[in-house]
Amino acid sequence: MLLQKTTLLLCFLWVGTALSAQTQPVEFRGGGKKLKINQIQVLGTHNSYAQPVDSNVLAYGDPIFKGLMGMMQQRMTPEQMLEWKEYHPNEVLMSEGLAYNHPPLAEQLDAGMRSLEIDVYYDPTGNRFADPAAYRVMQSKGITQLAPFSKEGLDQPGFKVLHIADYDFRSHCPTLTGCLSELKTWSDAHPRHVPIFILLETKNQGIPLFPNPAQVLPFDARAFAELDAEVLRVLGRDKVITPDDVRGHYPTLEEAVKAHHWPTLAQSRGKFVFLMLTATDEKGASPYLQGHPSLEDRAMFLRSLPGSPHSAFLLLDNSLVRQADIQKYVQAGYLVRTRTDIETYEAKINDSTRADAAFESGAQVISTDFFRPGNKYGTPYVVRIPGGKTARLNPVNGR
Repeated sequence: MLLQKTTLLLCFLWVGTALSAQTQPVEFRGGGKKLKINQIQVLGTHNSYAQPVDSNVLAYGDPIFKGLMGMMQQRMTPEQMLEWKEYHPNEVLMSEGLAYNHPPLAEQLDAGMRSLEIDVYYDPTGNRFADPAAYRVMQSKGITQLAPFSKEGLDQPGFKVLHIADYDFRSHCPTLTGCLSELKTWSDAHPRHVPIFILLETKNQGIPLFPNPAQVLPFDARAFAELDAEVLRVLGRDKVITPDDVRGHYPTLEEAVKAHHWPTLAQSRGKFVFLMLTATDEKGASPYLQGHPSLEDRAMFLRSLPGSPHSAFLLLDNSLVRQADIQKYVQAGYLVRTRTDIETYEAKINDSTRADAAFESGAQVISTDFFRPGNKYGTPYVVRIPGGKTARLNPVNGR
């Protein structure tokens, strides 16, 4: 009798677990059978992998960054200064710009985030980022009580995940393989989740802050090929929505996008969309496009401006300045990312004006540093997607 009861209990637990994975809340009536993925809006985090910079390093770095920024701005043309101000609208210290604290990726997904941002560095030999210069400088000054950081996998060849080499390097998942593996595990356990938009920035150069810094390698065609291969290897091709899936029979990706040839939400549940933040140069060139002018056989959508064969994803972070432009591009079929807060300034002054503009703009992917209550400024500033679900109908093109 005990054996029978135990067997029944185990069966009940197994069925309950299976049902809980399959019958998650559906955000849209009908499950999104006709709704396209460019007709929804999701909220996510910025620099999602990052752990806070050690306070000693922050204090030491502030005057260095301030000096470097001053020299850089002196060399800018008026046009370059306008663009800089659009993406960095407030004068803040670097320590303020980094005043956020995210939990591990899976915890963010559990909280309803459906966009995550990951920065990657190319490290084909290993050990490139295992001995950060900032900590060497601190230790030379007798400061030994420094915030610990994970070195897991840093000695091995492969892509590394950190924000600023030698300075802002503390990461929940130091390797891209580790980050992707965590995402796949979570996704497999929640197979009906709306697509998760991964903003991936490839870092091409370091910042000369300390003596003997890490040598940052630029991403060339080989590095990009390896990057695509790693994404598809860890997640599986069936879990990634690629440019080929959108382009279909259209001659170019942009033509498909302007024809709203995105997959439906129902077709896209349990999958990922990779949006590469790395920009092309002034002539629209990038090693990622070499041999792939419309992103044929590529794993990711590349940040672009309208008018190129590969144009599908636009980065317009300043929703206050660009709200009308975002609305126009969303109506035209493009995917757009914007932000509710930039360099923590809105949290500091408890101002939701930018957040309101971001949601009203219709940008499909919206990033924040403050998806949960609590910040270093002690203000009540927090950002949640209207309606409180993990995604909502896009207010611009969803009707």
